[in-house]
Amino acid sequence: MVKKGNKAYNKYSNKKTIIDGYKFDSKKESGRYLELKLLQRAELIKDLELQPRFLILDTLRKNGKTFQKRFYVADFSYYDNKEKRIVVEDVKGFKTPMYKIKRHMFEEKYPDLWVMEI
Repeated sequence: MVKKGNKAYNKYSNKKTIIDGYKFDSKKESGRYLELKLLQRAELIKDLELQPRFLILDTLRKNGKTFQKRFYVADFSYYDNKEKRIVVEDVKGFKTPMYKIKRHMFEEKYPDLWVMEI
């Protein structure tokens, strides 16, 4: 969020929404959540999870300094019943440089997980 006067603006102009008590960063992300709920109800997917966290760097201690764990936090994960695999999804309007780095580290650490960008 960027503050201008007394108002806060999202720097990517996304409109935050709340559905089923979950807060989504954009309408696009909340729309994808509704689609995934329908797919789960139709039993095409199962085990839908929101904001799954994947460890990409463990805690490191070096020269008396501690570097904290780092995580890749996706928007969704689920098991695709047809493809017989776990799918990790990120709803993206814009790929930040940090996202690209974390995605690269995720891909290296979790080569068996399928990642989709929506």
